[in-house]
Amino acid sequence: MNLGKIMQQARKMQENMQKMQEEMAGMEVIGEAGGGMVRVTMGGDRSVRRVMIEDSLWAENDKGLIEDLMAAASNAALQQIELISAEKKKDMMGGLPLPPGFSL
Repeated sequence: MNLGKIMQQARKMQENMQKMQEEMAGMEVIGEAGGGMVRVTMGGDRSVRRVMIEDSLWAENDKGLIEDLMAAASNAALQQIELISAEKKKDMMGGLPLPPGFSL
């Protein structure tokens, strides 16, 4: 493969990466914990957009439990975003030869 073609593919990949980042920023995922008692809505750009805590959980008056469930719901949302991002990157990389162990 010649250098010109590799550079052309790299530019195309960079454009695709920008488009993917814009798509990710516009999407939302919901992470849940405690059987849905806590829900965190997170943007694909990893910004927390909404938090929902069931009223019954407040009645428990257990600050530690609420904190743990918030962390778990946030981590669940982040994990979903990472999976979606990895899949989009994999699709985007189709056909571009990269050295072993190299990833974006």
